[in-house]
Amino acid sequence: MSGKGFPNAYRGRIAPSPTGLLHLGHAQTFWTAWLRSQAASGVLILRNEDLDRDRARPEFAEAQRRDLAWLGIRWDEGPDLKGPVGPYSQSQRLALYQSVYLQLQSTGHLFPCTCSRRDIASAIAAPHALDEEPIYSGRCRGRSPTDEVGLVSESLRTAWRFRVPVGEEIIFEDALMGRQSWVAGRDFGDFVVMRHDGMPAYQLACVTDDHAMGITEVVRGADLLVSTARQILLYRVLGWKPPQFAHCPLVTDAQGGRLAKRNGALSLETFRGQGWTPEEVRAIGSKSTEGYGLSIKP
Repeated sequence: MSGKGFPNAYRGRIAPSPTGLLHLGHAQTFWTAWLRSQAASGVLILRNEDLDRDRARPEFAEAQRRDLAWLGIRWDEGPDLKGPVGPYSQSQRLALYQSVYLQLQSTGHLFPCTCSRRDIASAIAAPHALDEEPIYSGRCRGRSPTDEVGLVSESLRTAWRFRVPVGEEIIFEDALMGRQSWVAGRDFGDFVVMRHDGMPAYQLACVTDDHAMGITEVVRGADLLVSTARQILLYRVLGWKPPQFAHCPLVTDAQGGRLAKRNGALSLETFRGQGWTPEEVRAIGSKSTEGYGLSIKP
């Protein structure tokens, strides 16, 4: 089922990865997503983005649902509620990603790549401002899909990259950040859509699911603005209408760094254990953070 099945309905989503505990940054973003869905009398979907085989854990997914419910967020469809566009865990949607990947490959938008194993290995997770992959050098850009046979015969680990239209400006109007402009080849390069181990990268899985689940607005952190430019290119070549986008300002630590799941002191579970109320935690993201040792980074 695609977005065409919901022509007049607002459908938002929250899509945590179960690789750790939720923190204050997640609280701000997911609370904003819930508020926007409520304001539109819409549907909110919980999607479990559990493609990272090495780090995803069922216990983290359960903890995240507890934290979201404690914050006051309610979802209408998800792994625990089912719904018309399930399954709602990405690990159960691999056949769908494969079909979209083959469509991209057959239309000549992808090329096989044996470069940068470290970059390729990290492509399964949503990128962030501090760990964006460097602009791709273009070393394998001239290869065609038929070259894969030779690469496999040489036992080379082959991923598949999307060939971006170098020099093209991608413009979109963000509901929270205003007009955004990104230039392919300058601000980002050819990006991985399928890893060498056959697992879909974040960009491919995200676009496929948002389309299939009928998402009309994506609310997420400002560190994913450049990912939106990449994803708009995927929507375009697949012939799908992209959703609207709303990117939230980042909550940072006292040193101005991006919050990470590994920082347990800032996890929602820790705040809850210390007796904080949901209202107090939500206020950190919506008001002045003076006195909390945190700051809002625009």
